[in-house]
Amino acid sequence: MIWKAKLIKHHNLERIAVEFGKDEDLIRRIKLISDARWSAQKKLWHIPDTFENRERFNIIQREDTLPSREGEEHLQQFIRWLSAKRYSSNTIKTYSESLKLFFVYFRNKSISELTNTDVLDFNNDHILKNNFSASYQNQITSAIKLYFRTIRNTNINVDKIDRPKKNKVLPNVLSKDEVKNILDAHANVKHKTMLSLIYSCGLRCNELIQLKPMDIDSKRNIVLIKQAKGKKDRITPLSPKILDLLRIYYQLYKPKTYLFEGQEAGTIYSAKSLQAVLKQALRKAKIKKPVTLHWLRHSYATHLLESGTDLRYIQELLGHNSSRTTEIYTHVSTNSLQHIKSPFDDL
Repeated sequence: MIWKAKLIKHHNLERIAVEFGKDEDLIRRIKLISDARWSAQKKLWHIPDTFENRERFNIIQREDTLPSREGEEHLQQFIRWLSAKRYSSNTIKTYSESLKLFFVYFRNKSISELTNTDVLDFNNDHILKNNFSASYQNQITSAIKLYFRTIRNTNINVDKIDRPKKNKVLPNVLSKDEVKNILDAHANVKHKTMLSLIYSCGLRCNELIQLKPMDIDSKRNIVLIKQAKGKKDRITPLSPKILDLLRIYYQLYKPKTYLFEGQEAGTIYSAKSLQAVLKQALRKAKIKKPVTLHWLRHSYATHLLESGTDLRYIQELLGHNSSRTTEIYTHVSTNSLQHIKSPFDDL
């Protein structure tokens, strides 16, 4: 065996430690696992403790990490219900893993006997005790509420399950100069085109890698984004500069199925690799901020607002359901702030 895997607790989180000798191929492969991290202190890689990762590294499931037989049956029913409703595979995985955690916690109690008090105890004695984030708590709450709306013979009143109070966090925005430095950092045409398209159209990471050549309409100068978040199609304007860049890229790479493909023709480009492309650009541009791909989308929206674009159009371009989601960019736009004179200047 070229690696050893074991269950550990890291910063009060259940993780799987994976130890192996210095091997570039194994390092590359483990980096492809979602939320894989290197611990400089422990000198090992660690990944989330999930059923999938336990199977991947042949870790025997402990009895106390599995739901009861009844819980497993309910879990499978929930997965089938979500599939029938055509929820995305990512949403199904997220919701089912969240509900499974709740069922495991109450594995010695019949599901029909669970009450709102149990939900409250779970939040206090498991979520808060383990210092899980509010967003993670909200994710599990969403799964619990959705599931118990779909079944009968339950003592849980879904409408009385409260969500954690949300943190009011402003989106991270880059200046136009910073964006330009990031987009100009790569000499590789493919990498440059991917990052440029994300910014110029305000795309989410998954929206970019799902694009196909036919989604670029050069006659109408639009990009068609199909079945994005919320199962919605939308269109965004296609910049003439991006179209020129896309034509150069297409001549060089000649993609077959997806606009941006992996190492093998016809395969989808991985989100992990796209994140690595951004990290390389940040390093070359000497930008120290913890920029993510979503920062480019936030910057696109803010720069549109600062150039005078109506908020309603920005909402359509980003694919937001609610105008309240788009309105957050008014709090990071600097146009109005620049006209405010600080009283400090008069001292």
